[in-house]
Amino acid sequence: MQQTIRFIKSADGTRLAVATSGQGPPLVKSANWLSHLEFDWQSPVWRHWFRFLSAGRQLIRFDPRGCGLSDWDVADLSHAAQVADLEALIEASDLETFPLLGISQGGAACIEYAVRHPERVTKLFLYGCYAEGWAQRGDDSRRHGEALVELIRQGWGQENPAFRLLFASLFIPDATTEQVRWFSDLMRTTTQPEIAARIIEAFGQINVRSLLSQVKVPTIVVHARGDARIPFDQGRLLAAEIPNATFVTLEGRNHILTEGEPAWARFCETFNEYMGVAGSSAARQSAPVDLSELTARENAILRLVAQGAANGEIARRLFISEKTVRNHLTNIFEKLGVDSRARAIVVARDRGVA
Repeated sequence: MQQTIRFIKSADGTRLAVATSGQGPPLVKSANWLSHLEFDWQSPVWRHWFRFLSAGRQLIRFDPRGCGLSDWDVADLSHAAQVADLEALIEASDLETFPLLGISQGGAACIEYAVRHPERVTKLFLYGCYAEGWAQRGDDSRRHGEALVELIRQGWGQENPAFRLLFASLFIPDATTEQVRWFSDLMRTTTQPEIAARIIEAFGQINVRSLLSQVKVPTIVVHARGDARIPFDQGRLLAAEIPNATFVTLEGRNHILTEGEPAWARFCETFNEYMGVAGSSAARQSAPVDLSELTARENAILRLVAQGAANGEIARRLFISEKTVRNHLTNIFEKLGVDSRARAIVVARDRGVA
């Protein structure tokens, strides 16, 4: 699967990088930080997200101002500017109606857009989001946020493993060594230390709580119970104050869900149930799955995948190379009629393979 990248301008002239991938009905994703359209397409931290979201759909996403391939040197990094950027993306994409996906701080922009344009948003999906930025949640949260801003200013561009581990532990505390390395590279690639600090400061000022009761579109809120970056209470707040919202809890600590963890499979299942799976991918998955077509080795690998094991762990436990694991997974996906690890996990658990 490939993505195409183009550039548009927001209302204040800021240049925004926009990526489109997949085919089918449109899905608009609001920008979230950290983001780099090219780098994260290859990253083991993010690539499974975008490949899953592009399956049977046309995923439209963009790098936020100050980040990635969009303009870095901009004066306004406020929430209002983020909402204006989302509006510019949608207008430039010539869309009439569409579902809207918000992740982390991108959820606040989605909420405001849905309140302003309820006739255009068919569904709202909010994952790991919040209504109140870190400076709005009390003294402890404010002190933590101010300390993080200072750490970013001092350590963002340095080869300091302690800083990288701290930052990674907030977003993906259960990450592998490879994922931490990619996340560290993503931090250095996305933007400069001072801009990153200003972005985090702007996040602290977000407050859309007064808008929640005005959301009229169907909404689902999904949040990991142990999310180390955005408090679980913020997810419950969204679900409680958005009329008729559905709330789904994931069991896990990662703010950015990794491909091998059970919470990712649950997220994918929830997303497909809520949004609907379109195209040939859905047709393949509707057919009965015959696990007898799998070899003994493929069954062993599928069982470990269903238990949440990453490729490296599977290779060690079965005494084979990671390349061999990947080759077996390709065959497993083909036999099961799925196009992602998450969907293979769902099939395996439905059939009692764990």
